[in-house]
Amino acid sequence: MISADTIVALSSGRVPAGVAVIRISGPKTRFVIETIAGGMVNNRVARLRKLRAPDGSVLDSGLVIFFPGPGSFTGEDVAEFQVHGGRAVVARLLETIAGFEGVRHAEAGEFTRRAFLNGKVDLVRTEALADLVNAETEAQRRFAVQNAEGVQAELYLSWRRRLIHARAMIEAEIDFADEDDIPGSVSDTVWSDVRTLIGEVDRHIAGFRAGEIIREGFEVVILGAPNAGKSSLFNALARRDAAIVTDEPGTTRDLLEIVLDLDGLRVRLTDTAGLRDAAGKVEAIGIEKARAKAHGADLLLVLEDIADPHPVALPREGIATLRVGTKLDLVRGQAAAGGYDRVISTKDGTGVAALLADIGRLAAQQVGDAGDILPSRLRHVELLGEANRFLLRAAESPDAGQELRAEDLRLAADRLGRIVGAVDVEDMLDVIFSQFCIGK
Repeated sequence: MISADTIVALSSGRVPAGVAVIRISGPKTRFVIETIAGGMVNNRVARLRKLRAPDGSVLDSGLVIFFPGPGSFTGEDVAEFQVHGGRAVVARLLETIAGFEGVRHAEAGEFTRRAFLNGKVDLVRTEALADLVNAETEAQRRFAVQNAEGVQAELYLSWRRRLIHARAMIEAEIDFADEDDIPGSVSDTVWSDVRTLIGEVDRHIAGFRAGEIIREGFEVVILGAPNAGKSSLFNALARRDAAIVTDEPGTTRDLLEIVLDLDGLRVRLTDTAGLRDAAGKVEAIGIEKARAKAHGADLLLVLEDIADPHPVALPREGIATLRVGTKLDLVRGQAAAGGYDRVISTKDGTGVAALLADIGRLAAQQVGDAGDILPSRLRHVELLGEANRFLLRAAESPDAGQELRAEDLRLAADRLGRIVGAVDVEDMLDVIFSQFCIGK
């Protein structure tokens, strides 16, 4: 698919910078290069050129590279200008290029969208590219690279191929039951494989939380009574005064959050209001927020002052919890009496590093094997769930008739195809590509 118009955008980071990369894609790309760079350049060869506006005025000097379609990222003619990264230089060059007839500024994700529409990438790889651009930790980078290389997409396509084959076998048995070359036991083999596939999809769906933790972060919430040392620990882990610390109970009234990188994993740490019954109206709102936040946590750090412990009720059962005794520097002789998982002193740093290691270990356990293929989007899980419901209905309804069961196989294969974009997904494209920055 060749677009009628040509798009341009800054594809590198924000300016000012040492170098800025401006990308063009579309049918007018060659004409823009010939005009601005004073002639055509060899394909895929970087050339240093003086860049001029149509009136002959010099814009800048920089490298120009031309990638002819369809062997380019978008599948169209593509060019890149690598210029000095000053704001005025970039703004003037973008203004000049967008001033050509048939050329306009790109929308968010439009380059990648054209790559998808031209068959250069599938939807799963497209989403992985967005994750790669936004990756902040090593685990996020590895996860995005794995999916961008097509491992995840190939898994879904292999399942779809199995269903297409199964449906073909069932329909062949229906249409040619009297033929000698169609074995009568083919349906038994087909439904056995379908049941196997149901289990594979279920196990894959179960890995979504691990993929979500990699992408969004491992959620850790600090709970405790007022003056249990929550904000002091929060500041110690943040390595800055992110929360106010005083002797007055109820100082923290809203949720405070920081993001940590623990051995390549993203960890979101939240400080909360002290939990107690007697509280003012504003503090009570903060306490309710704390309980709500804790309800969805992956790990709770429940803090108690070793010398003056005030136990707090947990929001629900089943959440991983570390009981932490605080203010060890004040009462070292009583440290062993509380049965804590860790005892710490934020004043002298005792136990803080060990607690941080505990958090990292528990986060890594939740993620599991780094080589596992995991769902990376909620839409994947929703479509996989729909596919499995069709498969279950087909596998568990032997009296429904082979025609209806074959139709359920088709519907399941359709849902798998929607994940990678092998079938019509027009209604999802705007949502998917809106995740990208301008220029990607």
